[in-house]
Amino acid sequence: MMWHRRRHGTQGFTLIEVLVALAIVAVTLIAGLRASATMTRSTERQSSRVLAQLCAENALVQYRLSGQLPDVSDSTQECAQAGQSFELRLLVQSTPNPNFRRVEARVAKDGAPLLQLSTVLGRY
Repeated sequence: MMWHRRRHGTQGFTLIEVLVALAIVAVTLIAGLRASATMTRSTERQSSRVLAQLCAENALVQYRLSGQLPDVSDSTQECAQAGQSFELRLLVQSTPNPNFRRVEARVAKDGAPLLQLSTVLGRY
């Protein structure tokens, strides 16, 4: 039996091909990481908005349940929800009809506004 050795032209990849493949993988991973970070920030912001809405709604419901027409005022208080601290500003304004008040709840976190809710309360 005779063994013939074949000569192969090139075996494997060149250094340039490997570097191009690594660059493509790196760009793909960086794009995936950025997309993941964006989704994480979006989820955190949405969570903060839901908690801010709870703060605002709780304050407005508290006014409704008091059974009294609130005095015209502008107050700021802290609101804690799920371990996070929010700044709740309540603006009570008069309306053309003296039997009603416009109440606005503005919620911010670290100075950045998150949410604003308004309602009208009347005399009971």
